[in-house]
Amino acid sequence: MPAVTPVQVTILAAGMGTRLGRPAPKPLTPLDDGRTIIAQQLDNVREVLGEAARLVVVVGFKHELLMEAVPDALFAYNESYDQTNTSKSLLKALRAGMPGPVLWMNGDVVFDAEVLRRLLPFLESDRSAIAVNTATTAEEEVKYTVDDAGHVLALSKQVPVDAALGESVGINLVSASDRPALVRRLEECAEQDYFERGIELAIEHDGLQVTPVDISDLYAVEVDFAEDLERAIAARRASGAPANP
Repeated sequence: MPAVTPVQVTILAAGMGTRLGRPAPKPLTPLDDGRTIIAQQLDNVREVLGEAARLVVVVGFKHELLMEAVPDALFAYNESYDQTNTSKSLLKALRAGMPGPVLWMNGDVVFDAEVLRRLLPFLESDRSAIAVNTATTAEEEVKYTVDDAGHVLALSKQVPVDAALGESVGINLVSASDRPALVRRLEECAEQDYFERGIELAIEHDGLQVTPVDISDLYAVEVDFAEDLERAIAARRASGAPANP
């Protein structure tokens, strides 16, 4: 494997995941190959980033279970997991982790390892990016628009479907140079804001340039409901992934 720039990899896993209706944290949901969602994520991280990855997992709800499942990680604890959203969980990780770029993902995304490879050129050139799916734009998803230069302009669930170019899949990269601005704007976010609000504020006030990276030909499924889990499993199988990697 070629040398990769050292990067903090953060998994946001503090939420209660009530919509899926399971007693354990959502990242511990099992897939069809016997791995959990977070185990699949970590296998992808190891495959693509290897020793360059420095793992920080943000925990909250039933955090002991996640800490037992991922014993080699560093942890940031969001003690207000039942009162705050992903903006505050990401802020915890950015404050606690190593200096430099940060690749982060929601703890409920089942995805192809190739998604991470698509972000590597941005990591190596110290540019910020988000993975997007341009093939679908659902009302309840985080959608985006771009400016004349092709950088992200708006990024939220409030972007109208007819104006959106696609959906964010929940896997993102902030460069080392952009990280301080994102931290400042996450500090300004309301308790219930998603981290995308921090990105929008940094775009507006700090000139943050974020490139959307199209991964529409790959699978990346955020698991909120039981039907999402079925869709994620079907997508993984359709990709030709082995039953037991």
